[in-house]
Amino acid sequence: MAEIEKALQHGFEEERKLGQEILEKFERVRTYKGPANGLLTVFAVGASLYHLYYAYAHPFFALDHRTLHWFFMSILVFALYPLTKKHSPWHRMSVFDGIFLIASGAISIWLFLYSAPIMNRAGSYEPLDVVMGCLLVLLVLEASRRSTGLSVTLIAVVFILYALLGPWLPDVISHKGYSIKRLSTYLALSTDGIFGVPIGVSANFILLFILYGTLLRKTGAGEFFTDIAFALTGWTRGGPAKAAVVSSTFFGMISGSSVANTVTTGSFTIPLMKRTGYPAHFAAGVEASASTMGQIMPPVMGAAAFIMAEFLAIPYYKVCVAALIPATLAFFATFMQVHFRAVSLGLMGMPKSDLPSIHDTLTRGWHHLFSVFALIYFLMEDYSPERAVFWAIAVTILTSLVMAVTKRKPLKDFGLSILDGLREGAIGSVQVAAACAAAGIIIGSITMTGLGLKFSSFVVDASQGYLFLALPFTMIACLFLGMGVPTTAQYIIITSLVAPALAEMGVLAIAAHLFILYFGTRADITPPVALAAYAGAGIARSDPWKTGLAAFQLGIAGFIIPFMFVYAPELLMIGSWPSILLAVCTATFGVVALAAAVQGCLMIRTTWYERIALMTAALLLIKPGWMTDMAGLAVFLLASLSQALRKRKGNGPAATEVHAVKPHAHED
Repeated sequence: MAEIEKALQHGFEEERKLGQEILEKFERVRTYKGPANGLLTVFAVGASLYHLYYAYAHPFFALDHRTLHWFFMSILVFALYPLTKKHSPWHRMSVFDGIFLIASGAISIWLFLYSAPIMNRAGSYEPLDVVMGCLLVLLVLEASRRSTGLSVTLIAVVFILYALLGPWLPDVISHKGYSIKRLSTYLALSTDGIFGVPIGVSANFILLFILYGTLLRKTGAGEFFTDIAFALTGWTRGGPAKAAVVSSTFFGMISGSSVANTVTTGSFTIPLMKRTGYPAHFAAGVEASASTMGQIMPPVMGAAAFIMAEFLAIPYYKVCVAALIPATLAFFATFMQVHFRAVSLGLMGMPKSDLPSIHDTLTRGWHHLFSVFALIYFLMEDYSPERAVFWAIAVTILTSLVMAVTKRKPLKDFGLSILDGLREGAIGSVQVAAACAAAGIIIGSITMTGLGLKFSSFVVDASQGYLFLALPFTMIACLFLGMGVPTTAQYIIITSLVAPALAEMGVLAIAAHLFILYFGTRADITPPVALAAYAGAGIARSDPWKTGLAAFQLGIAGFIIPFMFVYAPELLMIGSWPSILLAVCTATFGVVALAAAVQGCLMIRTTWYERIALMTAALLLIKPGWMTDMAGLAVFLLASLSQALRKRKGNGPAATEVHAVKPHAHED
């Protein structure tokens, strides 16, 4: 069996173990064994089954459903995430963990049972309501601290203090202030705080999509799509890196976590890239950049896009349609950078004999396509995302069962894989749910105090009403906040504060929200806190700083494209078809020029003046308008002509030149 087949079927065991260790380090999840593990499995599977039942039957009102969602998620948080980082892999739950777990579960059940009377007496709460509200706020803060880190928790605390201390603050941000009684009940016992839109989206959509992605992996779809990616691109220049871009982008959009996807798929894509001849830091950067890019790629787009649809009050598929062209351009830019780097290094693709056969791969796993087509079909038919993903999950399980019976595989193995998928799907949703609950505290505080309007006015005043100043301000805020805050929470916070200001300056609402989402995801590959890049560096055993810079370069189109679609709504499929096609064509040339300029190679390695010309062409083509487009094309053609002439004269390594590369060559 060829090396690539072995790698894809069995993985690189050493790198896979290392990736798991890195993921556990990032997530700090406690593990169990014996009866405790069995109990945890039963509870997590029950959580997934409940959410599937709700997606089909909708038996409860919004507050009741969100309360039950938090009941499952909070218990899993306190069971899985220890009070402190210092714990052994098989550490037992401490007394404090048990107290938090029981308290959170009890308050959730109390709120579920008495939700109707509580809502009916809104505004005249009893002492018990206030006590329960205060405890719930504290428990949410602790759950967020354990699962997502201090950043979100500290931000939520700042907003709580802002709501309480309003009269004593400077005039520019002061307000009348709120009592603990008023604030705690508003945040904890209504659908405007903890149980507001963010946790509602987590309960209705996010858990189900994470569950869908997990079941795809457990039923073999992960291997199938990776084989397809390698079969299509593995034989081309730098094939393994291109396959990593394709496969990681696909699974990144489902997982909703750039770090988790980096260590999961990177455990075999990074070693393959290194063995092809890519430097270790570049291989890790490719994986981190592609995994991060998945969060902006339709039709799933990680988790934040579901919240975006709720904020904008539009069908989810319209968010996907608007995001399609920008995400494809960002994907293409990374893909071309990988290609140009392979040309620069003189690398070739892998022999077709060492790659999976496209025919055999489709024959073996064609049934995995049904669920993806079902998901896209139901979304485009204007089904709600939860109903669409419900049927996609059902199709995944059904087709996998049929194939297991047809191929006479043990049904016990099939059942265990589904149970394992249900377990991991619920556990994988915990971090997002905790971040959404904490974000609800922030949103509730902003709503109560009117801070959103004040902050929007501040942004408008600081930028003097000029959009070209307001956009960089927003970008910097997203990058700084995103460096320590999960994408979902960061998007919610910045949107609440800045999106109204951008809308006031004439930016389309969907463009403003996508702008914020893009730069929130960029933080995962932006040094000095590039978490996805550092996770990839751990697997590649490369220098973290060099890896972060490589990931930043590979994802640089994601820093430019948001400015493009703000000024050219045609890239969001808004406008006439001729104008949309023109914008897409010129932007495509622009990202190719950008990729070549960043990697310093087009047909051969560039000179300094060719590199400047390509970067100039990229910026001109990216900016909408006939004059800039024509000028950009002219500069791009001049740079290409210079490259062609130098290549013909043999001045530089030709694109057809092949360098034999042994395993692990060019590594750091």
